[in-house]
Amino acid sequence: MKVSSKLAALGLVLAVAACTNNSPFAAGGGAGGAGANGSVVPGSPSDPRSPAYFQQAVGDRVLFPVNESTLTDAAKTTLQAQADWLLQNTDYAARIEGHADEQGTREYNLALGARRANAAREFLISRGVAGNRITTVSYGKERPIEICSQEACYAKNRRAVTVLVANVTG
Repeated sequence: MKVSSKLAALGLVLAVAACTNNSPFAAGGGAGGAGANGSVVPGSPSDPRSPAYFQQAVGDRVLFPVNESTLTDAAKTTLQAQADWLLQNTDYAARIEGHADEQGTREYNLALGARRANAAREFLISRGVAGNRITTVSYGKERPIEICSQEACYAKNRRAVTVLVANVTG
């Protein structure tokens, strides 16, 4: 009888312990962005000054139609939010990476990726972000995020991605 009551007590302790979640991945933990007292954890997706916030809440990429480098209305909306964020967070610079889908030659796609990156850069500059804070690079079709020969994959690969970097120019 003593063993069964000890097992019951142990089971009760384990059940209560299971209800207490000290995981950093739980709501209110460090990874979710809120500290123990509800404050924002620096660098988390809920910190409006963090690159994680920029990537998730502002949006770090814009998409393009086939063989085009003209910004869509959706792209302009995202880029406007990026410009607003960059204007408020001058300790960051941006590298805009231009990409293309796998259709076409390597040379054509490198040039298309460059035009896409430059279109995004020019938009940010037109909204007040200093040109010396924005660089561009084209990867053409060399860095796909989706690999398949279907339009759904191609559409995700036709993009310009804004990557935040430490602003050494101040």
